[in-house]
This record gives sequence, C-alpha cells and structure tokens, in this order.
Amino acid sequence: MSEPVVRPLPPHFQDHGAAILPAVTVDAYNAELRTPEGFLGDRASSRAFKAILDWWRKRVREAGEEDPLGRAPTRDIPRKQLDAMIEGDDAEAAALVHGAVEEFAQSLAEVVRALLTQKAWRDTERIVVGGGMRGSRIGELAIGRAGQLLKADAIPVELHPIRHDPDEAGMIGAVQLAPPWIFKGHDALIGIDIGGSNMRAGLVRPHLKKASDLSAACIWESEIWQHRAERPAREAAIDRLGEMVRDLVRKAGKRGLHLAPFIGVGCPGHIEADGRIAKGAQNLPGNWESSRFNLPDRLREILPEVDGHETVVVLHNDAVVQGLSQVPWMTEVKHWGVLTIGTGLGNARFTNRRG
Repeated sequence: MSEPVVRPLPPHFQDHGAAILPAVTVDAYNAELRTPEGFLGDRASSRAFKAILDWWRKRVREAGEEDPLGRAPTRDIPRKQLDAMIEGDDAEAAALVHGAVEEFAQSLAEVVRALLTQKAWRDTERIVVGGGMRGSRIGELAIGRAGQLLKADAIPVELHPIRHDPDEAGMIGAVQLAPPWIFKGHDALIGIDIGGSNMRAGLVRPHLKKASDLSAACIWESEIWQHRAERPAREAAIDRLGEMVRDLVRKAGKRGLHLAPFIGVGCPGHIEADGRIAKGAQNLPGNWESSRFNLPDRLREILPEVDGHETVVVLHNDAVVQGLSQVPWMTEVKHWGVLTIGTGLGNARFTNRRG
C-alpha cells in the first residue's frame, strides 16, 4: 500500500497543531485524565449533565412522585427549555434542574482541580469555559458555581464563560492561526469548527481598522450542519462541508468581500504536524484517524485557490481554536486555559507570547 502524499505548507505558515502561534504558546491540549472508572472529563460534558438530570428524574418517579419535567426523555429536552424551568414558577421543576446543575458544577470543579495538577497546567491564572453548554443559563450557573467551589478550596484560578457566543468562538479563533500579514488587502477569511455534533463554517472579518488586536473580529456569515442527527459516512460529511465552504465563497464574492486564501480549522483530537488526526476524533462521523485521510488536503481539493492564490489550510485542535478567540482579553494574565463543554470535554492551556 502506498504512503499518503503529504503536501507541505508554503513558507511562513506554522505546522498543523503547532505549539508556537502568533500570539500564544500552546502548552498542552487534549489532556486525558484517567481514573479507575474511566476518563474524568466524561463527567463534565453535555452528556454527563443530561445523565445526572436523568438520574434524579428516575429517583423522583421511583418515589411515586410525578416527574416535574414531564414525560419527555431527558435527551429530548433542549437546554432552552431547562433554562426556562430553572427560572420559572414551578418550584419543583426548578429545584430538580438546580440540583443537577449543582452536581455537575462539582464534577466540573473536580476536573479543574485534576487539570491543575498536570505539569503543563500549573500556575494557570484563568480558565475560560466555552462549548455548547456555555450558551445556556444552566451552563453559566454551573460555571459560576464551579468557580465558587474552587475559591472555597483556596485554588487561585478564575473561571469565566468565554466571551463570544460559543457557536461562533470556534470560528473566530481561526484569525489567531493566521500570520498578521495574511490580513493585508483582505476583508475576511474562512473559519471552520468541527465538533462531535455539528460542523460550522463561517466568514470571519478581522476588522483590524477597528481594533489592531483582533478584538473586533466577528462572524459575517456562517452555516451550520448537525451531522450527528444524520450519521453520515466520513466522505459524505466532507462533501457536505465542502458545499458549505463553496457557498460562503460565493456569498463573499456577491458582496464584494476580498477573501484571504486561508482556512483556519478546529477539529477534535490530537493534530499531527502534517495534518493527520492521531487520536481523539471518535465522535466524528467515520474514521478521521486513518493514516490515509488528511483533512487539510481534502479542504485544499475542495477550494484549491482563492482569487488566484493557492489556498492555505491550517488545522488545530478545536478547543485550542475556541480558546484563541479569547486572546485579546487575556493580556493581563500570562498563563491561561480553556475548557469546552460539548459532546466531550475539550481543554487547552496557553502562555501569552506578547502583551
């Protein structure tokens, strides 16, 4: 069997999954905290919260009481509905959800404590929390409560919700993967955020004239696909992602945006320098860890050039890229990290290189 062809990046671009980025050093990411019962991070994911809530609902029913959350399976209750319950007039429903939030917050605090014992995470001053659950009130309460528990234990780390909408942070962070000169003469670049449930692609406007530190970067247009519901094969998923990218390029052209020949991608797993995904992509559709699959190469096949220039694709871990969206607001600390609460629990730790 022939070896896969690996295309090197053009000069002046870092490797995929690089430790040294323009603004930060990535000290560690994708840490796997093992316990005799399994991965500790599994206790602080969206699925873990639903499992906790489901457990309490069963206890209520076993006691002969009416379930205040109704008959719908826990997995089918959207976070917005839980948000409404926790602040609604039904005290029993609110209490049940509050109890699940408290238990989940304890698990989240436990994960943070374990991370801070890792050599690469020592002296971490601040951790921002992103991922889909952060976009809900129950997620914000869990983050706030976990922060209180850590303070009560005299653990000197701040815990804050990530600044951007979590649905956008993973795309906005792509601007921090690009060297500063890529923005000259260009109005936008393509950011892609691949998760265990959804794939997102967006046109990210850096707005350097508004803020040279990229704090004004925002999403101009984006598309989302919930692949988890459809369970496609890997190549079908890549084809669908390609359609999203080409559609965004067409929209940019119609609006007269000068698109940079650059795609920044966040994807679960450990990213090798040549763009292969070594491990950690088990929640993606199909086998993304195959030695014969290279996501950056596939994306360059989909969009080989932009405005006459060869397209450059830079791939990094999705938690890293989501954390990078927070760079402009981290100048007052040196060591900081990110947790992303989604299908799984992502993590990354950074040291600022400037500021």
